[in-house]
Amino acid sequence: MASLGAWPPEGTAREPPAIHLLKPLFGSGGLPVDGATCASWRFGVETNNVRGWRTVPRSCEGYVGHYMLGDRYRRDSAVVATEAAAYAEGLQLPGDGMDVWIFDIDETALSNLPYYAHHGFGVEPYNATSFNEWVDKGIAPALPESLKLYHKLLPLGIKIVFLTGRSEERRKVTVTNLKRAGYRTWEKLLLKGEGVKGTAMAFKTGEREKLEEQGYRIVGNLGDQWSDILGKPEGARTFKLPDPMYYIS
Repeated sequence: MASLGAWPPEGTAREPPAIHLLKPLFGSGGLPVDGATCASWRFGVETNNVRGWRTVPRSCEGYVGHYMLGDRYRRDSAVVATEAAAYAEGLQLPGDGMDVWIFDIDETALSNLPYYAHHGFGVEPYNATSFNEWVDKGIAPALPESLKLYHKLLPLGIKIVFLTGRSEERRKVTVTNLKRAGYRTWEKLLLKGEGVKGTAMAFKTGEREKLEEQGYRIVGNLGDQWSDILGKPEGARTFKLPDPMYYIS
């Protein structure tokens, strides 16, 4: 068998590279490649370089829909969950029951993809009425990769804290939905109380501060929004799941 250094065999013409790296937005004959600019937009979103956007660009509806419904979204989520599990398994914990892992709920523990699939995958402006009607059904499925991580954390002695921007009035349906989706036990379910103002990041930062004041150690923090994982104390390590459908500050 020829070595890598000997490939292609002497005298054989080399094939031209399949991709021209200096022109990533153009294909054969200079024609635009469908989805290329949308892929760049999504990269900017996931790296927190594109901020404050209200809706997915209408021209990217098809791209985001294919990403979310195809295997790429699940694969990207699996990378995050696998790294989180490996990190958790390497921890040396005291075993006193005070180590917790924070899970966001929407697009983290639970998936609202069935709802967004009927609302343009984020192209339509957020409608609190229709979204809450969906939430109140209590049928959102688990994000499989997050549920797998959940089941790996429990035997390690890590307790789960759900921290969500959902309102306190939706506690009952949220509990029902979580259990139906496979999350059977947790240490705390923290929802936003009536009259709480300010950004999601400010609210979640404040709740994490309260946890630490109660003596808990936040060994991990998993969310789909940057506002889930930014703001001290954010936890010993944070993990960001993909979500190009909406932005919460």
